[in-house]
Amino acid sequence: MRGLAGYLVYRALSGLFGLLPARLIPGTGRIVGRGVSYLARDRMGLLQRHMRRVMGPGPSEEEITAAGREMFASYGRYWAEVFWFRPRRKDWMIAHSSVTGLDGVFAAKKSGRGIIFAVAHMGNWEVAGSVGESLDLPVLAVAENLSNRRITDWFIKTRAAFGIDIILAGTGSTMSALARGLRQGKVVALVSDRDVTGRGVDVEFFGERTTMPGGPVSLAIMTGAAVFPIGSYFDGPGHRFAIRSELPIPEGDDRTERIQKGTQALAVAFEEIIRERPTDWHLFQPNWPSDSADGDPHR
Repeated sequence: MRGLAGYLVYRALSGLFGLLPARLIPGTGRIVGRGVSYLARDRMGLLQRHMRRVMGPGPSEEEITAAGREMFASYGRYWAEVFWFRPRRKDWMIAHSSVTGLDGVFAAKKSGRGIIFAVAHMGNWEVAGSVGESLDLPVLAVAENLSNRRITDWFIKTRAAFGIDIILAGTGSTMSALARGLRQGKVVALVSDRDVTGRGVDVEFFGERTTMPGGPVSLAIMTGAAVFPIGSYFDGPGHRFAIRSELPIPEGDDRTERIQKGTQALAVAFEEIIRERPTDWHLFQPNWPSDSADGDPHR
């Protein structure tokens, strides 16, 4: 969506969903998302390929189709919650969220190391900002600098309401800004399951070669911070965040090799996280060479 018109659509949806009570938001978003799945046939085909990779050869085509529609429903819920959210609703979000695996995070923090959360596009990952804030783990993240500046500003304000500080990609040295945030005691959260630039690290992911952002591992090597992969899942009316064990970062003198091996380990962790709830994964874009006719999923 371009210019003022696109921005006004976001504002209108925010106003509309903002009027609804909390109990209606998950179901309303799911209904809208599922309805869109019947209109977006090309996108459904892509999601079916994604689900076949994740779920393997066992499920029938009907089950794979159902999983694709469930992905749409889950994504509809995500957007409904984003449009519904207001700062006054933060306490409700926190009260309906749970977190496991915090012991390793607090141990790393106590030792003076920085904390990096490697997150996939799952559930409502924005809520992690509110939950982190409540645990004295203030979150700093990177956002794409969209061509529509009004929508970019809307996202920054919305994520600030969730408790997430934002660095815009491409505005100065992103890695230096993240390293500075770590030194200031912030937790860096990097959504790392999709390479939006086409300059990522070569990995095998769900049985096929693709690229994945090397940022979490590169930043860990640069700063000595601990990397924790996280699963974000819808859980009834609320959310569940499952923090996995610290990602092992390979030792050695070859930095490029360390980043590749560490990012491959992250890809394996994401496979396990996604397989736990495949339909909560919001991957609606080409992500493997076979997803695109020309073999380039980043075009």
